[in-house]
Amino acid sequence: MSLIMRGRLYNSCMRSSMLHGSETWHVRKENVVALLRAEMRMVRWMCGVKLKDRFPSKELRERLCIDDITLVLQQNKLQWYVHVLQKDDDLVKKCMEYELKGPRRRGRTKRIWTEIVEKDCHARKLDRRKWRKLIKDVR
Repeated sequence: MSLIMRGRLYNSCMRSSMLHGSETWHVRKENVVALLRAEMRMVRWMCGVKLKDRFPSKELRERLCIDDITLVLQQNKLQWYVHVLQKDDDLVKKCMEYELKGPRRRGRTKRIWTEIVEKDCHARKLDRRKWRKLIKDVR
């Protein structure tokens, strides 16, 4: 089987099951590192390369024609965010805008999902024009 075919099969089967429900995950650095390690282990196995051969990860991904898993994770979040924004009167949208009443705990507040999505937008350098194009592509 060719490497491109292996990459397509990996994308459709393994990666989709690894990232199932990732749109709503609160991902930490250690989670991303674990995903990257697992992916690169499979990519090396598909390419027939061992870790001690010291091939760059980018080169191996290019052989299989697949994207970095962190970019796919960001894209999934942004697509879900666009999907939620398009709904008019949806329970998920109400939950995103809901604020708890009463005193808050001491210390730094936990990051909420919308802050992470905004960070992903800054990482991808999305301005209004690119954002609208992303929305049209999802529709």
